[in-house]
Amino acid sequence: MHLTDSRDIAADPQTVWAAILNPEVLKACVPGCQEMTGSPEEGFHATVVQKVGPVKATFKGAVELQDMMPPESVKIVGEGKGGAAGFAKGGANVRLEAIEDGTRLHYDVEANVGGKLAQLGSRIIDGFAKKMADQFFTNFKEAIEGPAPDGEDGAPDDGAKKKGWLKKLVS
Repeated sequence: MHLTDSRDIAADPQTVWAAILNPEVLKACVPGCQEMTGSPEEGFHATVVQKVGPVKATFKGAVELQDMMPPESVKIVGEGKGGAAGFAKGGANVRLEAIEDGTRLHYDVEANVGGKLAQLGSRIIDGFAKKMADQFFTNFKEAIEGPAPDGEDGAPDDGAKKKGWLKKLVS
């Protein structure tokens, strides 16, 4: 499965870069993440629970950050094993571009699965992988900016601009 897209984030590239390297931000953004430990230098270890079609599995895996060019680009490579359900591995090339209102985050994701998961068929797997990537980058944007205003996600708009918890730390 291959997916390419971008997101505009209302924060400068240094803030977005700091979020990419923060295990707490990553844990909050990865759908189903139960645990995330480690560091950008040594890599991260994660436990993620996911249901793909009829298969529910707990994946234990490792994520490495490679080819880091702060605050411009990084390659994120990971692999997880889900016991009898099989395995998932893949990576994402992430590139940050300064724009007028913040940062445009470009991503190019490649994912592969094996075992029982691979038997579900490419339509189910590709749809699930796209949903996971979209959800991760939506969560990532919200971690930095705060929740989307009313009309974008259905949340009430109280008139006050909310900040993401990471942005509160660096403001």
